[in-house]
Formats: sequence, C-alpha cells, structure tokens
Amino acid sequence: MSYISAKNLVKTYGNGDAAVTAISEMNFAIASGEFIGVMGESGSGKSTLLSVMGAMNAPSSGSFVVDDIDVYRLQSEKRADFRREFLGFIFQSFHLVPYLTVLENVMLPLSIVKVGKKKKREMAEAALTDVGLLNKIHRLPNQISGGEKERVAIARAIVNQPPILLADEPTGNLDTKTSREIMSLLRKLNQDGMTIVMVTHSPECARYAGRVLQISDGILVSDN
Repeated sequence: MSYISAKNLVKTYGNGDAAVTAISEMNFAIASGEFIGVMGESGSGKSTLLSVMGAMNAPSSGSFVVDDIDVYRLQSEKRADFRREFLGFIFQSFHLVPYLTVLENVMLPLSIVKVGKKKKREMAEAALTDVGLLNKIHRLPNQISGGEKERVAIARAIVNQPPILLADEPTGNLDTKTSREIMSLLRKLNQDGMTIVMVTHSPECARYAGRVLQISDGILVSDN
C-alpha cells in the first residue's frame, strides 16, 4: 500500500473566466522511503503541488492521503498537528532568523514540543551533527556561507525527525560544488529512511532521486 497517495488532485485559483488551473486531475502514489524529484518549467505547478503536499494549500477537489490520513479532511488545528508530526520543510531562500544563532534557528520548531530545554538542545545538536555543522552552533546566519545556511535549514527541517521531507529548490541559490554536497546529504537522509519529495529545475539534482514526476501546465506528464 502506498504511504502517500494523491487522487484526482485539482487546484484552481480564481473563478469563472479568470480561473487558472495550477494542478489538473493529478494522480500518483509514493512508497515510504522513496526519493521523489518533481520537475517542470516555471509556472508548471510544482510549487503549488508541494504546498498541497505540505498541508498548507487545500486542493479544489480530489484527495491527498498520508499514512491513511486524509489530510484535507482534518480540521485546521489537527492539520497543524499533522504538519508538525509528519513533515519537514526546506525552502530555497533558507528563511533563517538573522539575529538567532545556528543552534537557536534549529531549535525553533521545538518551541511547541513538550520536552525540556536540555532535551531540545540535544535534539538540535544531533540534527546539526547530521549535517556536519556542530562546530558552528554559536554563529549567526551572516557569519556562515550559503551552503552552511542550507545545511542549517536542513537541520531545522529534520530536528523533529519527521518521516517526510519536502524540499523546494534546495540548491537553487548554491554553486555546483555546494549543490552536490547538499544533494549527497539529502541522499544520506533518504538512505537512513526519510521519504523525500524535492522540487528542482536541475537535471543533475534530479538524478539523485529514485523517481521523477514531470509536470507541465499542471498536468503530470510522466512518472518514472
């Protein structure tokens, strides 16, 4: 049985003659532990799909199910609980808080987790160890490189040990060498059991994925 399932997903913005269909009758299934790439031209619907998968953007019709949970049948509060329990997010622009240290940035998602401060610090340090940045915990974001910022963003995304990681162009702002380092890190996380769905425009990055969903004008045109 699939771990993640999208059935007849449609997402339309606007009404009547002004309506724009961002996702059109999309169907796919993802098994636990897969590494999925999502590719397509700018405006093809990739980011919209990721926001739907992130439980942040309700589809106009169709269903999105994760681990037997019909995500958009949940009340908003329960959906927030689902996001916290199941999902980690990596954004292209890092979204680090400039006046917080590396450690404090990684601890941010733990602010609503009911464990002690010592345990939260241990969890954050473990995530930073996973991404190779334990030696930079007291630095501010403006004191580390772009690749290190991306690693901090990844550590923050995995600090809760979510089963699913959603990544939106995680190497979009990085040079080729650093991009390869980040992709190797994502591959290791996947090999350790994390399910990853990554939007990318880069064929080289997509090669790290086990499967690629190709999207054009909101339509899933290939899945292999």
